[in-house]
Amino acid sequence: MKEDSAIIEKDNREVAREIVLELKDLNKSFEDNHVLKHFNLKLYKGENLVVMGKSGSGKSVMIKCLVGLMEADSGKITVMHKDITKLNQEALDILRADIGFLFQGSALYDSMTVRENLEFPLRRHSKKFKNNANTEALVIEALQNVGLAHAIDLMPAELSGGMQRRVALARTLILQPKIILYDEPTSGLDPITAKEIIILMQVIQKKYNTSSLIITHDVDCARVISDRMILLIDGTNYAEGTFKELSVSTDPKIMAFFKQ
Repeated sequence: MKEDSAIIEKDNREVAREIVLELKDLNKSFEDNHVLKHFNLKLYKGENLVVMGKSGSGKSVMIKCLVGLMEADSGKITVMHKDITKLNQEALDILRADIGFLFQGSALYDSMTVRENLEFPLRRHSKKFKNNANTEALVIEALQNVGLAHAIDLMPAELSGGMQRRVALARTLILQPKIILYDEPTSGLDPITAKEIIILMQVIQKKYNTSSLIITHDVDCARVISDRMILLIDGTNYAEGTFKELSVSTDPKIMAFFKQ
């Protein structure tokens, strides 16, 4: 890939890595509450990046700004080499088709079957598949990826919490996104089910080489899934590194995340 058509950086091993998502000097305030203060983030192709922060630290605000659901006060947001703050609505919708979003709590449509829940984004982004996609095949493949092909005609109320999270992940995968955003993927799940979801996330990342941004407060999830971590403290990217590097820090603010 030519350097003039992609943003390329070299890490300390001199291996070229493509930046697929970047937040630069992002600021967002609500009156006197400065939620994000010159926040910076880079997500590389094929990477699992975990962002951890305490409740109310600005994780949800950051991710809403990233997908264009909330407007930042200032700063730059680049997704797949496009500045989203300069895109019109049509261009933003096209870009969103390449970004999967697993909502906290799954957010399935209660009045729709599993099949209908998965068909919904296909109708919404029909242009991505040039209006000739085999909807049935895509739905079945997405459900097979999460081990739930047998649940295709069930209603969300008939599913356990873990199954609902799997269906939500299938709905995210059905558009074949290049980037997946996970908002607290293990929240509200028992430890065994949470572990199953984490393993599934790993399998999907390896199978499709997706780049994943994972918002979580689950230390066990971060330990297993992360290639790299950012700690969001006082509105800033206070610390960055691998789980191993951050977990042995003697900085009290960092240590607070890893105390069991």
